[in-house]
Parts: sequence; structure tokens; C-alpha cells
Amino acid sequence: MGKTKMKELVSNSTTNISQARKAVEQLKMEAYMDRMKVSKAAADLLAYCDAHIGEDPLIIPVPASENPFREKKLFCTIL
Repeated sequence: MGKTKMKELVSNSTTNISQARKAVEQLKMEAYMDRMKVSKAAADLLAYCDAHIGEDPLIIPVPASENPFREKKLFCTIL
């Protein structure tokens, strides 16, 4: 085996070890995270939606006079 091949193997090995350490650190961090049950998260989301239903422009449309995205009417005159 040549010196170049040996250096390449050592470099790849070092890179693999570094990536594995980063993955282990990420997994440790995720393991200690506080979790919430999906049913609780869904109930909280529904409660939030119910509490803010009056502010939702998809449920209660914005009046045309206040809507900045309304289509502008173009008047065209034929001469």
C-alpha cells in the first residue's frame, strides 16, 4: 500500500469517527428532550384554533375595503 492510499484511509477513518460522534451527540440530545403525547398536542392545537377562530381570514373573510390583495378594477375606454 502506498503512502497516499494510507493517508486517504486514515483521513476517511477520521471523518467517519467525527461523523459518528456528531450523530451520537445529536441522539443524546434528542433522548433527553421533553416529549408530549400526540393526543395532547392535537388537543392543544384544536383549543388554539377555537380560541383564534375570529381572527382567521379563511373563516371570516376580510372586508373588501380592507383587503390589500383585492383585484383592482381596470376601466377601459374605447375611442
